[in-house]
Amino acid sequence: MSMLGWSVVTRTAVALALAAPLAVGARELPEFTELFERQGPAVVNISSEQTQAGEPMSQFSIPELPDDSPFQDFFRRFFGDEGEVPGDALPSRSLGSGFIISSDGDVLTNAHVVEGASEIIVRTSERREYVATVVGTDQRSDIALLKVEAEGLPTVTLGSAKGLKVGEWVLAIGSPFGFEHSATAGIVSAMGRSLPSENYVPFIQTDVAINPGNSGGPLFNLDGEVVGVNSQIYSRTGGFMGLSFAIPIDMAMDVVDQLKSKGRVSRGWLGVMIQDVTRDLAETFGMRQPRGALIAQVLTDGPAAEAGLQAGDIILRFDGKEVPVSSSLPPLVGASPVGEPAEVEVLRAGKRQTIDVVIGELPDEEVLSGIGRAAEPRATVNRIGLVVSDLGPEQRDELGIERGGALVDSVAEGVADRTGIRAGDVILAVNHESVRSAGEFNELLEAIEPGQSVALLVQRGGSRLFYAIRIPPNEP
Repeated sequence: MSMLGWSVVTRTAVALALAAPLAVGARELPEFTELFERQGPAVVNISSEQTQAGEPMSQFSIPELPDDSPFQDFFRRFFGDEGEVPGDALPSRSLGSGFIISSDGDVLTNAHVVEGASEIIVRTSERREYVATVVGTDQRSDIALLKVEAEGLPTVTLGSAKGLKVGEWVLAIGSPFGFEHSATAGIVSAMGRSLPSENYVPFIQTDVAINPGNSGGPLFNLDGEVVGVNSQIYSRTGGFMGLSFAIPIDMAMDVVDQLKSKGRVSRGWLGVMIQDVTRDLAETFGMRQPRGALIAQVLTDGPAAEAGLQAGDIILRFDGKEVPVSSSLPPLVGASPVGEPAEVEVLRAGKRQTIDVVIGELPDEEVLSGIGRAAEPRATVNRIGLVVSDLGPEQRDELGIERGGALVDSVAEGVADRTGIRAGDVILAVNHESVRSAGEFNELLEAIEPGQSVALLVQRGGSRLFYAIRIPPNEP
Protein backbone atom coordinates (compact mmCIF):
# COMPACT_ATOMS: atom_id res chain seq x y z
CA MET A 1 0.00 0.00 0.00
CA SER A 2 1.32 3.47 -0.88
CA MET A 3 2.19 6.06 1.74
CA LEU A 4 -0.87 8.05 0.68
CA GLY A 5 -3.06 5.02 1.30
CA TRP A 6 -1.59 4.54 4.80
CA SER A 7 -2.18 8.21 5.53
CA VAL A 8 -5.84 7.96 4.54
CA VAL A 9 -6.30 4.81 6.63
CA THR A 10 -4.60 6.41 9.65
CA ARG A 11 -6.71 9.55 9.50
CA THR A 12 -9.88 7.46 9.17
CA ALA A 13 -8.94 5.31 12.17
CA VAL A 14 -8.18 8.37 14.30
CA ALA A 15 -11.47 9.96 13.30
CA LEU A 16 -13.41 6.82 14.20
CA ALA A 17 -11.55 6.54 17.54
CA LEU A 18 -12.46 10.12 18.42
CA ALA A 19 -16.06 9.75 17.28
CA ALA A 20 -16.73 6.58 19.26
CA PRO A 21 -16.39 8.11 22.76
CA LEU A 22 -18.47 11.10 21.70
CA ALA A 23 -21.23 8.82 20.43
CA VAL A 24 -21.18 6.77 23.64
CA GLY A 25 -21.22 9.96 25.73
CA ALA A 26 -24.17 11.31 23.75
CA ARG A 27 -26.15 8.12 24.33
CA GLU A 28 -25.46 8.36 28.08
CA LEU A 29 -26.87 11.88 28.46
CA PRO A 30 -30.16 11.83 30.40
CA GLU A 31 -33.50 12.14 28.64
CA PHE A 32 -36.08 14.15 30.60
CA THR A 33 -38.99 14.41 28.14
CA GLU A 34 -40.90 11.37 29.40
CA LEU A 35 -40.30 12.37 33.02
CA PHE A 36 -41.67 15.87 32.41
CA GLU A 37 -44.73 14.60 30.52
CA ARG A 38 -45.51 12.07 33.25
CA GLN A 39 -44.86 14.18 36.37
CA GLY A 40 -45.36 17.74 35.09
CA PRO A 41 -49.18 17.81 35.43
CA ALA A 42 -48.86 17.35 39.21
CA VAL A 43 -46.67 20.46 39.58
CA VAL A 44 -48.63 23.63 40.34
CA ASN A 45 -48.15 27.36 40.39
CA ILE A 46 -48.96 29.04 43.71
CA SER A 47 -49.99 32.68 43.88
CA SER A 48 -50.52 34.20 47.31
CA GLU A 49 -51.79 37.65 48.23
CA GLN A 50 -50.65 39.55 51.29
CA THR A 51 -51.86 42.89 52.61
CA GLN A 52 -49.23 45.38 53.67
CA ALA A 53 -49.21 49.03 54.60
CA GLY A 54 -48.44 51.38 51.73
CA GLU A 55 -45.69 53.97 51.94
CA PRO A 56 -46.81 57.60 52.16
CA MET A 57 -45.78 59.60 49.09
CA SER A 58 -44.97 62.86 50.87
CA GLN A 59 -42.20 63.80 48.44
CA PHE A 60 -44.18 63.25 45.25
CA SER A 61 -47.51 64.67 44.12
CA ILE A 62 -49.51 63.61 41.07
CA PRO A 63 -49.75 66.54 38.64
CA GLU A 64 -53.09 67.86 37.46
CA LEU A 65 -53.60 66.70 33.86
CA PRO A 66 -56.39 67.16 31.30
CA ASP A 67 -58.84 64.27 31.04
CA ASP A 68 -57.68 63.45 27.52
CA SER A 69 -53.96 63.52 28.39
CA PRO A 70 -52.05 60.37 27.30
CA PHE A 71 -50.28 60.41 30.70
CA GLN A 72 -53.53 59.81 32.60
CA ASP A 73 -53.31 56.03 32.11
CA PHE A 74 -49.64 56.04 33.16
CA PHE A 75 -50.24 57.76 36.49
CA ARG A 76 -53.44 55.82 37.14
CA ARG A 77 -51.56 52.54 36.61
CA PHE A 78 -48.67 53.32 38.94
CA PHE A 79 -50.23 55.61 41.53
CA GLY A 80 -53.90 54.52 41.61
CA ASP A 81 -57.19 56.22 40.95
CA GLU A 82 -58.34 59.42 42.56
CA GLY A 83 -59.62 58.91 46.06
CA GLU A 84 -56.96 56.38 47.11
CA VAL A 85 -55.04 57.56 50.14
CA PRO A 86 -51.26 56.98 50.15
CA GLY A 87 -50.31 54.88 53.17
CA ASP A 88 -53.48 52.74 53.07
CA ALA A 89 -53.15 48.95 53.17
CA LEU A 90 -52.04 47.71 49.76
CA PRO A 91 -52.26 44.15 48.39
CA SER A 92 -49.11 42.45 47.15
CA ARG A 93 -48.69 39.12 45.40
CA SER A 94 -45.93 36.55 45.57
CA LEU A 95 -45.38 33.59 43.28
CA GLY A 96 -44.08 30.14 44.06
CA SER A 97 -44.40 26.50 43.12
CA GLY A 98 -45.74 23.33 44.69
CA PHE A 99 -46.77 19.79 43.87
CA ILE A 100 -49.81 17.60 44.48
CA ILE A 101 -49.17 14.64 46.79
CA SER A 102 -52.73 13.25 47.02
CA SER A 103 -55.51 13.02 44.46
CA ASP A 104 -57.95 14.65 46.87
CA GLY A 105 -56.03 17.93 47.04
CA ASP A 106 -53.01 17.83 49.37
CA VAL A 107 -50.37 20.24 48.02
CA LEU A 108 -46.82 20.57 49.37
CA THR A 109 -44.82 23.81 49.10
CA ASN A 110 -42.47 26.07 51.10
CA ALA A 111 -43.71 27.88 54.19
CA HIS A 112 -42.21 31.17 52.99
CA VAL A 113 -44.30 30.99 49.79
CA VAL A 114 -47.57 31.31 51.72
CA GLU A 115 -46.37 33.20 54.81
CA GLY A 116 -48.87 35.89 55.84
CA ALA A 117 -51.15 35.15 52.86
CA SER A 118 -54.75 36.30 52.95
CA GLU A 119 -55.55 34.36 49.77
CA ILE A 120 -53.78 31.44 48.06
CA ILE A 121 -54.53 30.38 44.49
CA VAL A 122 -53.25 27.03 43.17
CA ARG A 123 -53.15 26.75 39.37
CA THR A 124 -52.52 23.53 37.46
CA SER A 125 -50.92 23.01 34.05
CA GLU A 126 -54.45 22.75 32.61
CA ARG A 127 -55.19 26.29 33.83
CA ARG A 128 -57.58 25.12 36.50
CA GLU A 129 -57.55 27.36 39.56
CA TYR A 130 -58.38 26.42 43.15
CA VAL A 131 -58.51 28.47 46.34
CA ALA A 132 -56.26 26.73 48.86
CA THR A 133 -56.35 26.65 52.64
CA VAL A 134 -53.31 26.17 54.88
CA VAL A 135 -53.38 22.88 56.78
CA GLY A 136 -50.18 23.76 58.63
CA THR A 137 -46.71 25.25 58.29
CA ASP A 138 -43.34 24.55 59.88
CA GLN A 139 -40.91 27.46 59.82
CA ARG A 140 -37.86 25.45 60.91
CA SER A 141 -38.03 23.17 57.86
CA ASP A 142 -39.76 25.75 55.60
CA ILE A 143 -42.52 23.28 54.71
CA ALA A 144 -46.24 24.08 54.26
CA LEU A 145 -49.14 21.76 53.55
CA LEU A 146 -52.08 23.20 51.59
CA LYS A 147 -55.50 21.77 50.78
CA VAL A 148 -57.70 22.35 47.73
CA GLU A 149 -61.23 20.99 47.32
CA ALA A 150 -60.92 18.63 44.35
CA GLU A 151 -60.92 14.96 43.41
CA GLY A 152 -59.00 12.91 40.86
CA LEU A 153 -56.01 15.24 40.71
CA PRO A 154 -52.72 14.02 39.20
CA THR A 155 -50.04 13.28 41.81
CA VAL A 156 -46.27 13.07 41.81
CA THR A 157 -44.37 9.87 42.57
CA LEU A 158 -42.63 10.23 45.91
CA GLY A 159 -39.15 8.77 46.35
CA SER A 160 -36.36 9.09 48.91
CA ALA A 161 -33.24 11.23 49.17
CA LYS A 162 -31.37 8.58 51.15
CA GLY A 163 -30.02 6.90 48.03
CA LEU A 164 -28.96 10.09 46.25
CA LYS A 165 -25.30 10.34 45.28
CA VAL A 166 -23.15 13.30 44.35
CA GLY A 167 -23.00 13.56 40.56
CA GLU A 168 -26.46 12.10 40.00
CA TRP A 169 -28.73 13.89 37.51
CA VAL A 170 -31.82 15.67 38.85
CA LEU A 171 -34.63 17.74 37.32
CA ALA A 172 -36.57 20.66 38.79
CA ILE A 173 -40.01 21.80 37.61
CA GLY A 174 -41.47 25.11 38.75
CA SER A 175 -42.40 28.68 37.90
CA PRO A 176 -39.25 30.85 37.96
CA PHE A 177 -40.21 34.52 37.72
CA GLY A 178 -43.76 33.36 36.97
CA PHE A 179 -42.84 31.35 33.87
CA GLU A 180 -45.02 28.36 34.69
CA HIS A 181 -43.92 24.74 34.25
CA SER A 182 -40.30 25.45 33.43
CA ALA A 183 -37.89 22.52 33.63
CA THR A 184 -34.21 22.86 34.58
CA ALA A 185 -31.69 20.06 35.06
CA GLY A 186 -28.34 19.55 36.75
CA ILE A 187 -26.50 17.27 39.14
CA VAL A 188 -26.36 16.72 42.88
CA SER A 189 -23.41 18.78 44.12
CA ALA A 190 -23.36 17.71 47.78
CA MET A 191 -25.50 16.01 50.40
CA GLY A 192 -26.30 16.99 53.96
CA ARG A 193 -25.45 20.66 53.64
CA SER A 194 -26.14 22.82 56.68
CA LEU A 195 -27.03 26.47 56.16
CA PRO A 196 -26.58 29.18 58.82
CA SER A 197 -30.31 29.90 58.98
CA GLU A 198 -31.45 26.26 58.93
CA ASN A 199 -29.86 24.04 61.61
CA TYR A 200 -32.28 21.14 61.34
CA VAL A 201 -32.36 20.53 57.57
CA PRO A 202 -29.62 18.47 55.84
CA PHE A 203 -30.03 20.15 52.44
CA ILE A 204 -29.42 18.60 49.03
CA GLN A 205 -27.10 20.95 47.15
CA THR A 206 -27.43 20.98 43.35
CA ASP A 207 -26.36 23.10 40.38
CA VAL A 208 -29.89 23.06 38.97
CA ALA A 209 -30.95 26.55 37.86
CA ILE A 210 -33.37 27.70 40.58
CA ASN A 211 -34.75 31.24 40.66
CA PRO A 212 -37.45 33.18 42.54
CA GLY A 213 -40.72 31.39 41.83
CA ASN A 214 -39.15 27.91 41.93
CA SER A 215 -39.54 27.79 45.70
CA GLY A 216 -41.69 24.88 46.81
CA GLY A 217 -41.38 22.98 43.55
CA PRO A 218 -40.23 19.35 43.27
CA LEU A 219 -36.76 17.99 42.54
CA PHE A 220 -36.89 14.67 40.63
CA ASN A 221 -34.36 11.90 40.13
CA LEU A 222 -34.05 10.07 36.80
CA ASP A 223 -36.65 7.53 37.91
CA GLY A 224 -39.22 10.32 38.03
CA GLU A 225 -39.44 10.29 41.82
CA VAL A 226 -39.51 13.41 43.98
CA VAL A 227 -36.36 13.47 46.10
CA GLY A 228 -36.46 17.06 47.33
CA VAL A 229 -38.36 20.33 47.69
CA ASN A 230 -36.53 23.26 46.09
CA SER A 231 -36.17 25.88 48.79
CA GLN A 232 -33.19 28.23 48.66
CA ILE A 233 -30.41 29.57 46.48
CA TYR A 234 -27.09 31.21 47.27
CA SER A 235 -26.92 34.42 45.32
CA ARG A 236 -25.33 37.87 45.44
CA THR A 237 -27.56 39.17 42.66
CA GLY A 238 -30.97 37.70 43.50
CA GLY A 239 -30.69 35.28 40.58
CA PHE A 240 -29.18 31.83 40.10
CA MET A 241 -25.41 31.56 40.65
CA GLY A 242 -24.90 27.79 40.54
CA LEU A 243 -25.83 26.94 44.14
CA SER A 244 -29.33 25.74 44.94
CA PHE A 245 -30.65 23.82 47.92
CA ALA A 246 -33.54 21.39 48.33
CA ILE A 247 -35.16 19.91 51.43
CA PRO A 248 -34.94 16.09 51.38
CA ILE A 249 -38.39 14.66 50.63
CA ASP A 250 -38.08 12.21 53.55
CA MET A 251 -37.92 15.11 56.00
CA ALA A 252 -40.64 17.02 54.15
CA MET A 253 -43.07 14.10 54.32
CA ASP A 254 -42.35 13.54 58.01
CA VAL A 255 -43.33 17.18 58.55
CA VAL A 256 -46.46 16.68 56.42
CA ASP A 257 -47.49 13.61 58.42
CA GLN A 258 -47.11 15.49 61.71
CA LEU A 259 -49.00 18.53 60.41
CA LYS A 260 -51.89 16.31 59.30
CA SER A 261 -52.01 14.24 62.48
CA LYS A 262 -51.45 16.87 65.18
CA GLY A 263 -51.16 20.26 63.50
CA ARG A 264 -47.61 20.89 64.68
CA VAL A 265 -44.11 19.45 64.36
CA SER A 266 -42.06 18.11 67.27
CA ARG A 267 -38.30 17.58 67.07
CA GLY A 268 -35.73 15.93 69.24
CA TRP A 269 -33.60 18.07 71.57
CA LEU A 270 -30.44 17.44 73.58
CA GLY A 271 -30.22 20.74 75.44
CA VAL A 272 -26.62 21.63 74.58
CA MET A 273 -24.81 24.47 72.86
CA ILE A 274 -22.22 23.14 70.43
CA GLN A 275 -19.38 24.41 68.27
CA ASP A 276 -16.90 23.11 65.73
CA VAL A 277 -13.64 21.49 66.80
CA THR A 278 -10.91 23.58 65.17
CA ARG A 279 -7.36 22.35 64.61
CA ASP A 280 -6.07 24.29 67.63
CA LEU A 281 -8.90 23.03 69.84
CA ALA A 282 -8.27 19.46 68.68
CA GLU A 283 -4.68 19.82 69.87
CA THR A 284 -5.80 20.91 73.34
CA PHE A 285 -8.14 17.90 73.56
CA GLY A 286 -5.42 15.46 72.46
CA MET A 287 -7.06 14.67 69.11
CA ARG A 288 -5.06 13.80 66.00
CA GLN A 289 -7.50 15.64 63.77
CA PRO A 290 -10.54 17.87 64.34
CA ARG A 291 -13.90 16.10 64.27
CA GLY A 292 -17.14 15.91 66.19
CA ALA A 293 -19.29 18.49 67.97
CA LEU A 294 -17.80 20.20 71.02
CA ILE A 295 -20.28 20.86 73.85
CA ALA A 296 -19.71 24.44 74.98
CA GLN A 297 -22.69 24.56 77.34
CA VAL A 298 -25.15 22.12 78.88
CA LEU A 299 -28.51 23.76 79.52
CA THR A 300 -29.95 23.36 83.00
CA ASP A 301 -32.66 20.71 83.36
CA GLY A 302 -32.24 19.64 79.73
CA PRO A 303 -31.91 16.01 78.53
CA ALA A 304 -28.11 16.26 78.29
CA ALA A 305 -27.80 17.61 81.84
CA GLU A 306 -29.96 14.81 83.21
CA ALA A 307 -27.87 12.20 81.34
CA GLY A 308 -24.58 13.60 82.64
CA LEU A 309 -23.13 15.18 79.51
CA GLN A 310 -20.63 17.93 80.33
CA ALA A 311 -19.18 21.06 78.76
CA GLY A 312 -15.96 19.97 77.07
CA ASP A 313 -17.34 16.63 75.90
CA ILE A 314 -16.91 16.07 72.16
CA ILE A 315 -19.77 14.15 70.56
CA LEU A 316 -18.29 11.72 68.01
CA ARG A 317 -21.32 9.54 67.27
CA PHE A 318 -25.03 9.95 67.85
CA ASP A 319 -27.26 6.90 67.91
CA GLY A 320 -24.76 4.94 65.83
CA LYS A 321 -24.16 7.67 63.23
CA GLU A 322 -20.88 9.54 62.76
CA VAL A 323 -20.73 13.24 63.65
CA PRO A 324 -17.89 14.55 61.45
CA VAL A 325 -18.64 18.23 62.13
CA SER A 326 -20.87 20.10 64.56
CA SER A 327 -23.43 20.96 61.87
CA SER A 328 -24.11 17.23 61.39
CA LEU A 329 -25.54 16.87 64.89
CA PRO A 330 -28.74 19.02 64.89
CA PRO A 331 -30.45 17.16 61.99
CA LEU A 332 -29.67 13.81 63.64
CA VAL A 333 -31.06 14.93 67.00
CA GLY A 334 -34.04 16.69 65.42
CA ALA A 335 -35.10 13.52 63.60
CA SER A 336 -34.93 11.43 66.78
CA PRO A 337 -38.20 10.33 68.46
CA VAL A 338 -39.04 12.43 71.49
CA GLY A 339 -38.98 10.45 74.74
CA GLU A 340 -36.86 7.65 73.30
CA PRO A 341 -33.28 6.85 74.44
CA ALA A 342 -30.28 7.46 72.17
CA GLU A 343 -26.64 6.45 72.56
CA VAL A 344 -24.20 9.36 72.50
CA GLU A 345 -20.50 8.51 72.12
CA VAL A 346 -18.27 11.27 73.49
CA LEU A 347 -14.59 11.99 73.99
CA ARG A 348 -14.06 13.09 77.60
CA ALA A 349 -10.60 13.75 79.06
CA GLY A 350 -9.04 11.82 76.17
CA LYS A 351 -11.19 8.71 76.64
CA ARG A 352 -14.25 7.54 74.72
CA GLN A 353 -17.42 6.67 76.57
CA THR A 354 -21.05 6.07 75.65
CA ILE A 355 -23.87 7.85 77.47
CA ASP A 356 -27.58 7.09 77.12
CA VAL A 357 -29.74 10.21 76.72
CA VAL A 358 -33.52 10.33 76.68
CA ILE A 359 -34.35 12.76 73.87
CA GLY A 360 -36.47 15.78 74.84
CA GLU A 361 -38.69 17.95 72.66
CA LEU A 362 -37.20 21.05 71.03
CA PRO A 363 -38.71 24.17 72.69
CA ASP A 364 -40.12 27.13 70.79
CA GLU A 365 -37.75 29.76 69.42
CA GLU A 366 -38.85 32.24 72.10
CA VAL A 367 -37.76 29.87 74.85
CA LEU A 368 -34.42 29.13 73.20
CA SER A 369 -33.68 32.81 72.62
CA GLY A 370 -34.35 33.65 76.29
CA ILE A 371 -31.42 31.69 77.67
CA GLY A 372 -29.60 34.84 78.79
CA ARG A 373 -28.52 38.34 77.98
CA ALA A 374 -25.09 39.87 77.67
CA ALA A 375 -23.58 41.43 80.77
CA GLU A 376 -22.48 45.01 80.93
CA PRO A 377 -18.68 45.19 80.99
CA ARG A 378 -17.14 46.48 84.22
CA ALA A 379 -14.48 48.95 84.82
CA THR A 380 -5.88 44.21 85.37
CA VAL A 381 -3.35 43.02 81.83
CA ASN A 382 -2.33 39.33 81.81
CA ARG A 383 -0.06 37.50 79.38
CA ILE A 384 -2.74 37.08 76.71
CA GLY A 385 -3.95 40.69 76.80
CA LEU A 386 -7.01 40.48 79.03
CA VAL A 387 -8.06 42.66 81.93
CA VAL A 388 -10.28 40.55 84.21
CA SER A 389 -12.18 40.99 87.48
CA ASP A 390 -14.49 39.02 89.74
CA LEU A 391 -18.23 38.87 89.09
CA GLY A 392 -20.67 40.69 91.35
CA PRO A 393 -23.92 39.17 92.69
CA GLU A 394 -26.12 40.99 90.17
CA GLN A 395 -23.95 39.88 87.28
CA ARG A 396 -24.11 36.28 88.49
CA ASP A 397 -27.88 36.43 88.67
CA GLU A 398 -28.11 37.97 85.21
CA LEU A 399 -25.75 35.45 83.61
CA GLY A 400 -26.90 32.41 85.58
CA ILE A 401 -23.39 31.73 86.96
CA GLU A 402 -23.58 30.50 90.55
CA ARG A 403 -19.86 30.59 91.35
CA GLY A 404 -16.42 31.15 89.84
CA GLY A 405 -15.55 32.84 86.57
CA ALA A 406 -13.47 35.83 85.53
CA LEU A 407 -15.17 38.78 83.84
CA VAL A 408 -13.29 40.31 80.89
CA ASP A 409 -13.27 44.07 81.51
CA SER A 410 -11.16 44.99 78.47
CA VAL A 411 -9.14 43.38 75.70
CA ALA A 412 -5.74 44.76 74.69
CA GLU A 413 -4.15 44.11 71.30
CA GLY A 414 -2.75 40.60 71.34
CA VAL A 415 -3.53 36.91 71.09
CA ALA A 416 -6.90 37.05 72.91
CA ASP A 417 -8.07 39.94 70.75
CA ARG A 418 -7.12 38.08 67.54
CA THR A 419 -8.90 34.95 68.77
CA GLY A 420 -12.18 36.80 69.24
CA ILE A 421 -12.54 37.24 73.00
CA ARG A 422 -14.45 40.41 73.87
CA ALA A 423 -15.10 42.67 76.80
CA GLY A 424 -18.08 41.33 78.74
CA ASP A 425 -17.12 37.68 78.20
CA VAL A 426 -16.71 35.46 81.26
CA ILE A 427 -13.85 32.94 81.42
CA LEU A 428 -15.18 29.79 83.11
CA ALA A 429 -12.37 27.25 82.60
CA VAL A 430 -8.77 26.89 81.43
CA ASN A 431 -7.89 23.53 79.89
CA HIS A 432 -11.06 22.08 81.43
CA GLU A 433 -10.10 23.29 84.93
CA SER A 434 -12.72 25.56 86.47
CA VAL A 435 -11.79 29.18 87.13
CA ARG A 436 -12.87 30.22 90.65
CA SER A 437 -11.78 33.88 90.46
CA ALA A 438 -10.04 36.45 88.30
CA GLY A 439 -6.83 36.01 90.31
CA GLU A 440 -6.87 32.24 89.82
CA PHE A 441 -7.38 32.70 86.08
CA ASN A 442 -4.21 34.78 85.84
CA GLU A 443 -2.32 32.22 87.97
CA LEU A 444 -3.42 29.39 85.69
CA LEU A 445 -2.19 31.30 82.65
CA GLU A 446 1.18 32.00 84.24
CA ALA A 447 1.72 28.28 84.86
CA ILE A 448 1.38 27.40 81.15
CA GLU A 449 4.51 27.05 79.03
CA PRO A 450 4.96 29.54 76.13
CA GLY A 451 3.87 28.14 72.77
CA GLN A 452 1.38 25.72 74.31
CA SER A 453 -2.25 25.86 73.21
CA VAL A 454 -4.92 26.07 75.88
CA ALA A 455 -8.71 25.80 75.70
CA LEU A 456 -10.65 28.61 77.34
CA LEU A 457 -14.35 28.05 78.08
CA VAL A 458 -16.02 31.43 77.58
CA GLN A 459 -19.58 32.50 78.33
CA ARG A 460 -20.99 35.30 76.19
CA GLY A 461 -24.48 36.31 77.19
CA GLY A 462 -26.38 33.06 77.51
CA SER A 463 -24.06 31.03 75.24
CA ARG A 464 -20.78 29.26 75.92
CA LEU A 465 -17.91 28.60 73.51
CA PHE A 466 -14.41 27.13 73.66
CA TYR A 467 -11.53 29.22 72.29
CA ALA A 468 -8.08 27.81 71.56
CA ILE A 469 -5.31 30.25 72.48
CA ARG A 470 -1.57 29.70 72.00
CA ILE A 471 0.37 31.23 74.90
CA PRO A 472 2.83 33.84 73.57
CA PRO A 473 6.55 33.80 74.55
CA ASN A 474 7.50 35.64 77.71
CA GLU A 475 8.73 39.16 77.24
CA PRO A 476 12.43 39.71 78.06
